[in-house]
Amino acid sequence: MELVLFYGVPAGCSFGSIVALEWLGKPYRLSRVEMMEHPWNPLYAKINPQFQTPALLLESGETLTESMAILKHLAARNASANLGAAGGSMQDDRLTEMLAYLNTDFFSAFSPLWVAYEMEDLDDAQKALLRTIGQKGVVKGCTYLNGLLADREWLLGGGQRSIADAYLSGIGRWIQYHQLFDLEQEYPHLACYLQKLANDPAVIFATAIEKGEEPAGSGAFKGHITLDALRSRLA
Repeated sequence: MELVLFYGVPAGCSFGSIVALEWLGKPYRLSRVEMMEHPWNPLYAKINPQFQTPALLLESGETLTESMAILKHLAARNASANLGAAGGSMQDDRLTEMLAYLNTDFFSAFSPLWVAYEMEDLDDAQKALLRTIGQKGVVKGCTYLNGLLADREWLLGGGQRSIADAYLSGIGRWIQYHQLFDLEQEYPHLACYLQKLANDPAVIFATAIEKGEEPAGSGAFKGHITLDALRSRLA
């Protein structure tokens, strides 16, 4: 019985959890959630009553929601993968600090942009205002991350990738998606870092998964499973 990650499409932040699972290398399954199709299967309330992704179904039948909790749980499953840090250490504190920043400040900067993109009843002036607000927040975040990556290979430094990098592989692509500015010109260190992530086999795998393809991946992925097929594990 494998872990099951419920991931949202299109362009969900759950992308980073797929990348982390590939880096982890332990057996897992995926369950696809089309976020724009409503209503969602009511059975999903047993996974997450807030009807959001990602969510992780454990072997015990317990579920975890929220990217930070899922990613830290995955990192703790295989210490030898070096995706996390020992609990109580300063390195773990720095990891939590970075995840919290990405999951709050940087993530929320895109919220006005998604509203402008998704709400069809807004007029052009309202959409323009939301894009202005969103761009201001994204610029602030990109400026910070670009400076951070000027002298380090990965977000936490030390030459070792972590679950924070996995998470940013998902939400970092939103920069180009919304076409706010020339990323390579304005933020070259961040652009180089994101390109390196885009070339990573796990990120290539997750991208193909989102597109509905059937990539090979690392071999840890054991296939998709539907929510209804998991009914007995949710009883």
